[in-house]
Amino acid sequence: MSKLSSRLALHTWSLDTTALPDALRAARDGGWNAVELRRIDFTRCFDKGMSNAQVLALVRESGMKVAVIGTEYGLIFAKGDESKRLFGVLEETCANANAMGCEMIMIAPGQNSGTVKEAAANFRAAGDVVGKHGLRIALEFNSAHDVINNLAIGREVVALANHPSAGLLLDAYHLERSGNGGRGFEDVAPEEIFTFQFSDVPRGTQSAERRPTDRLIPGEGRVRWNDVFQLLVEKRYGGYLSYEGPNPELWARPPLEVAREAAQATRKLLAAVE
Repeated sequence: MSKLSSRLALHTWSLDTTALPDALRAARDGGWNAVELRRIDFTRCFDKGMSNAQVLALVRESGMKVAVIGTEYGLIFAKGDESKRLFGVLEETCANANAMGCEMIMIAPGQNSGTVKEAAANFRAAGDVVGKHGLRIALEFNSAHDVINNLAIGREVVALANHPSAGLLLDAYHLERSGNGGRGFEDVAPEEIFTFQFSDVPRGTQSAERRPTDRLIPGEGRVRWNDVFQLLVEKRYGGYLSYEGPNPELWARPPLEVAREAAQATRKLLAAVE
């Protein structure tokens, strides 16, 4: 199995104010092995008059591998016509993933809410959709969400869904904020972890944002990186590590500078455990 340091992806939210062609270039030149794309990366390109085929060509021509692609949030608790629309988006996301050679879809709870049973039913249905495309889907819990806001609830949703193509996305930022930082995910079986995101958490008072944008480059906050990365090594985690570091202060800096600094900081921390 390759080292974690050779499986690093840059999440495009980390460079949110940067146009996709420039973000892909910054990821490549900044030393990342891959990127994690979002649905909004596609819709922003559509808004500029690009077709879906043109967006796919743009990504392929960048030379960057796509580690993970996100589908539109809200599906987990969606109902009625909105549910039909979002499952349609998921179908499109799966087709795009296959076109780019990406095997992993991710989804977060979004801004709506409901019951754990409702979430599990929709996640199981999502597993059916991605499964027929030969893909997998990972659910991220959000420490600021009303319902799916910690590791235990995230695992409960996945367990109730009980689908071979549906598993967990763990994020070091949300693990730390919700009380499972460091080795706090030790009892999670390796096969439960489909993919992993990371960024650092500021010391002091936590952000009250529903989608926190106070995230830091690894090593600048309170996350116990040696514990986190060592545990992933022990579990023989075989997926990508996606740096998702949205922060207006970082967005104001040159994207290549931010991409390179985050990649170098991450590899320095990984060198201590690999």
